[in-house]
Amino acid sequence: MRVPFTAYPFTELPPILRTTMIYYPFIAAVGVPANVMTIMIISRGKCGLSKCVTRYLVAMAAADLLVIINDVVLFRIKEYYFPTNFLFLTPVCSFQTALNHAVSDISVWLTVAFTFDRFITICCQKLRTKYCTEKTAAVVIGTLCPLFCSKNIPWYFAFEPYIILENVPWGCIVKPDFYPSAAWVAFTWIHRCFTPLLPILLVLLLNSLTVRSIVAASRVRRRLRGSKSDANHNDPEMENRRKSIILLFAISGNFILLWMTYVLFFLSVRITNRYYRTGFNDPMFIADQTSYMLLLLSCCTNTCIYAVTQTKFREELKNGVKYPLKLIFKLVKRGQ
Repeated sequence: MRVPFTAYPFTELPPILRTTMIYYPFIAAVGVPANVMTIMIISRGKCGLSKCVTRYLVAMAAADLLVIINDVVLFRIKEYYFPTNFLFLTPVCSFQTALNHAVSDISVWLTVAFTFDRFITICCQKLRTKYCTEKTAAVVIGTLCPLFCSKNIPWYFAFEPYIILENVPWGCIVKPDFYPSAAWVAFTWIHRCFTPLLPILLVLLLNSLTVRSIVAASRVRRRLRGSKSDANHNDPEMENRRKSIILLFAISGNFILLWMTYVLFFLSVRITNRYYRTGFNDPMFIADQTSYMLLLLSCCTNTCIYAVTQTKFREELKNGVKYPLKLIFKLVKRGQ
């Protein structure tokens, strides 16, 4: 559903459209530099993180960056502010839709892979040395990317031209047989189960097992350490576990909360069989737009999580901000 936005004053547009037209440029303005800075800081390896964790966090930031560039900048902002360009050609927008799903899947499943890695590290000491390595992380990341790119190829064939002008197909509209087709229904259910239903269940399961293991280990260590006065002393092992679990729960909790609205909306649509919207003020249309707004926000929040939970990341971030300022001051002094 589109309106020729450039043909109407901003104040006359429906409230949900005015909100999204402001929201998505803000997300792009914050998310692109935040993820670029995160990649630069973490990849330097000075944040006190293991090489395995560093691999996952850099890959997650790169996937989030791709989501923002492709889904927010080239898809949503383009539609609002640049309504006529080559990106509206049917083959291009079909490819872009498939790519949107692919990078979103990769971003989500990297979160699952990171959660599983932390679960092995904390709960499975025998597998820790074999699995939680930089090489294994590279293999997992290298497997997820082509796997989910291949999985989303069918989305390219789900659309047909909105209009054909001088034998050139423009726009993308879902084919009439998409929703009633048994094959497409099965594909969309499989797609949604893979992202995000199954990831949410896996993250909740792994985190619950991790918490149970940490609680049991804490009790054992208190008993081994003896008296209460000894137990109050700093325990390096438990301190490391505490920092690791804070980072894990912050990332996975953020993922679950911001995707939950999307999950509930998808389930309500499938249960009620209501796939079409009556207008921009339709509650289903507003819920749809809100779910995507929250979903895409998850691609901007990991940098804030690292800054809050990781002391060394904060230090590197401060140094990164101070460095260009110092250069400016030096140039100003030389000019004087």
